[in-house]
Amino acid sequence: MNTIVNKPWGNYQVLDQGKNYLTKKIYVKPNGKLSLQSHQYRSEHWIVAEGIAEVTINEEIVNLEPNQSIFIPKKTKHRLANNHQSNLIIIEVWYGKILKEDDIIRYDDIYKRDLT
Repeated sequence: MNTIVNKPWGNYQVLDQGKNYLTKKIYVKPNGKLSLQSHQYRSEHWIVAEGIAEVTINEEIVNLEPNQSIFIPKKTKHRLANNHQSNLIIIEVWYGKILKEDDIIRYDDIYKRDLT
């Protein structure tokens, strides 16, 4: 389980998983940005552990600092970005009946990954 998975924006590590939840530690490198995406089967909770997160939810953009959190309902367009020169570490909790990495619809991606 605690394998680090590298992505163009940084990496993540699964910390724990249960019947309807999965917990990850997400590292977003300076100026890294995840794709604008949504999920059919899961909601997400993000807690900022270190750094400043720029969070897009639908058309709204908010900045979160350490010890702040946000809830992303399923089927909601969202994005996480680190627009700073310091590390961004997020603790992410997925909740849903289906918890798979491929439960992702991408709308925009600066790393040119497939949009589906």
